[in-house]
Amino acid sequence: MTAPSLPSSEPAREQRSAILFCCACLVAAVAAAYGQSLGGRFLYDDIESIAENTTIRQFSTALRPPDGATVSGRPFLNLTFAVNYAVSGPREWSYHAANVAIHAASALLLLGIVRRTLRTPAAGPRSGPEALAIAFAAALLWALHPLQTESVAYVVQRAESLMGLFYLLTLYAFIRFAGGGARARLWGIAAFAACLFGMATKEVMSTAPLVVFLYDRTFVCGSFAGAWRRHRVLLLALASCWLPMAGFAWLGGGRSGTAGFGSGVAWWAYALSQLRAVVLYLRLCVWPHPLIGDYGRFLGGGRLEVALGAVLIAGLAVGTVALLRRNRPAGFVGAWFLLILAPTTSVIPVSTEIIAEHRMYLPLASVATVFAAALYAVIGRPRPFLVLVGALALVLGAATASRTRVYRDAEAFWTDDALKVPGNAGAWNNLGAILAGKGDHAAAIEHYRRALALVPTFAFAHFNLGNSLAATGRVAEAASEYEEALKFRPKDPVIHRRLAYALAAGKRGYAAAAEYREALRLEPGSAEAWAGLGAAMVQVGNLQEAAEADAQAVRLRPDHAATRVDYGDVLVQLGRNAEGIRQYREALRLEPGAADVHNNLGGLLAEGGDLAGARAEFEEALRLRPDYADARGNLERVRALEGQAGSRR
Repeated sequence: MTAPSLPSSEPAREQRSAILFCCACLVAAVAAAYGQSLGGRFLYDDIESIAENTTIRQFSTALRPPDGATVSGRPFLNLTFAVNYAVSGPREWSYHAANVAIHAASALLLLGIVRRTLRTPAAGPRSGPEALAIAFAAALLWALHPLQTESVAYVVQRAESLMGLFYLLTLYAFIRFAGGGARARLWGIAAFAACLFGMATKEVMSTAPLVVFLYDRTFVCGSFAGAWRRHRVLLLALASCWLPMAGFAWLGGGRSGTAGFGSGVAWWAYALSQLRAVVLYLRLCVWPHPLIGDYGRFLGGGRLEVALGAVLIAGLAVGTVALLRRNRPAGFVGAWFLLILAPTTSVIPVSTEIIAEHRMYLPLASVATVFAAALYAVIGRPRPFLVLVGALALVLGAATASRTRVYRDAEAFWTDDALKVPGNAGAWNNLGAILAGKGDHAAAIEHYRRALALVPTFAFAHFNLGNSLAATGRVAEAASEYEEALKFRPKDPVIHRRLAYALAAGKRGYAAAAEYREALRLEPGSAEAWAGLGAAMVQVGNLQEAAEADAQAVRLRPDHAATRVDYGDVLVQLGRNAEGIRQYREALRLEPGAADVHNNLGGLLAEGGDLAGARAEFEEALRLRPDYADARGNLERVRALEGQAGSRR
């Protein structure tokens, strides 16, 4: 890896203090804007990828992320969450602090990239103070723009910001490598390592080798041939990172089919939706309101929106190609914007996120840089330029700080989303689930029904509605909702189990048993389904099959006291009292405070002639529940029997 003999762009001594001051201001500004986010809770995809992600609890499993989550196929991202877990466990503060630190580091790298680029002959060149002023403005406005909030305040979107950090580090390290000097080889190694880690963080990193090649051609060597001749070893090393990235993507399985051509969304429909998305993204760059956490699964858009998007993207693409052919710096800026958006905003569907603001994390850098350079060209002097930039930064920072409050918890997030996108069925469903978790099932039912009015085929809304109806005793209605959910997710064992439970609650034992059997066909190792089948068999009077089902449930879940009690009850009804006693004793070992079980065990012991043992169990039941009338009556009868036995002696 031979470094070229290009002139170094190291700053003069008198400018280093100014650079350090700008860096300190950047870090302080990011900390001030995102300080409130440190108190935020996990929400939405954070739950599956962090709170319920057991692979991050040991470093030995951290590089094997679970399937179907945001971390799927992204081992380095998963590893960073493992580091957070080692620091703070499930407490959220360290995860948020890491996100803010990643964003601040990315802003510093952007400052360095823009400053060094503006000093190249291809970009001007500009004087040191001019380049620093423009670079600082671009990095500051980029870092504080409210459009970045989702990538920083929403923990799991570290996928975007961390990938962005490695993307910027790859380019910055290449620039330092191309500048030559004694440390050029180390900078080349750093560029390769950053590219590799980025590929293990998010698939958008796949465009980094192309962007570096374009940068080399535009700002360093002046031609593709020259770039290849002078830097082909490093360029090939960067391109080789595509191989492990392909492996990560294959292991991730398209995140359980939610990404890629097998995600259930037609490529052409997704492509049309992205025409609308790009128009929206560019508008949000200029006027970041309203910002929305989840835009829903809406694929369409009016013909005018689609046409406008097509014209806009075609114009950007044609203009970028024309400028690249002439080797103009503006061509690289356009390529940066289009290439980084391409993996997620083209024809490859991402069914769970048709539109997502975090996709603009890196593309926004090109917009911020062009704006800063144009504004400086108009003003012409660093001091008034920086005063105006500072005023804009205060406005953007205040808006960002305000936006972070939406990410403080799930209820704030989904309430904001539902109000801004009332047609988003997912928002109403998720808000209903939050209310149900608080016990407000009446309000939750209203939200679920609103979601279903928007999307009648929404299986999870039917399922959640069934849960709330069952919780309020409306089991017949609940069963109907579960049946609707199964029309759209017929192979979901959880829905079959919930339907079976509702049918059993409605005294429809045979129908419940059929659903439990179907759940077991889909998930044979479900202890809950075996226990439910046992209860259904008791309801229809088939005690032998009930005992067999309960035995399976106990085998699969030996540490579950309630399952053992149910099994014990069935054994007693079958006349197998000794076995029933063993199950009751084991249940009490697991949960000693179960007064009912002590009372039942006492009855069996009394029936078997162990009056002392029975008396001890009844006394314990009364100690636990002094108002337990049945236990008191049983205790009195046992004492009477003991008295009679004593008098006979």
